[in-house]
Amino acid sequence: MSTSPRTRLSPEQRRRQLLDLGVRLFARFPIEALSIDVLAQEAGISRGLLYHYFGDKLGFREAVVRRAAADMVEKTRPPVEGEPVERLLASVAAYVDWVDANYEGYLSLVRGAASDAALRAVYDDARTAITDLVFTEDVTHELIADTPAARLLVRGWQALVEELVLAWKAGETSVSRDELLEMVVGTLPAIATVLAE
Repeated sequence: MSTSPRTRLSPEQRRRQLLDLGVRLFARFPIEALSIDVLAQEAGISRGLLYHYFGDKLGFREAVVRRAAADMVEKTRPPVEGEPVERLLASVAAYVDWVDANYEGYLSLVRGAASDAALRAVYDDARTAITDLVFTEDVTHELIADTPAARLLVRGWQALVEELVLAWKAGETSVSRDELLEMVVGTLPAIATVLAE
């Protein structure tokens, strides 16, 4: 019986591998349940190795949440072609799917952002990045001009979208996924009319 040789990972490859595992755990567990012990057990490595890469459990949690938030932003990037509303729909659908797949971790990030400065910074950075996508990817050029007032309005719209999606995922409504998407995508052009008045 032959065994394949073990590949020695560079420190950066090992750290990335551990973060990937942490993000997979983030999808299933609240942030407060992510610990060095859980990751060490899942990865089959020593706690000391994790402390070496992340410093402490708070450093590990923040690194995992940052990676998960970056993944969310990347996955919700609108397609480069198509009508603005179709592109917005694709982006929002990707967000709904991401929240659906990462509900426990995302819900704990949203809740934790209210009381934890590090989580708040990650949460705010992700929200800003998504706002930037709406404007830099030119999704809304026919719907809303890029102005400070429009950016503030889009931030408020994001809060509305987040609340609707989390309530939908929690089963607080019998609205279907398609009805949710139609509602969410339709609200931005409707809200944008305020700026035209």
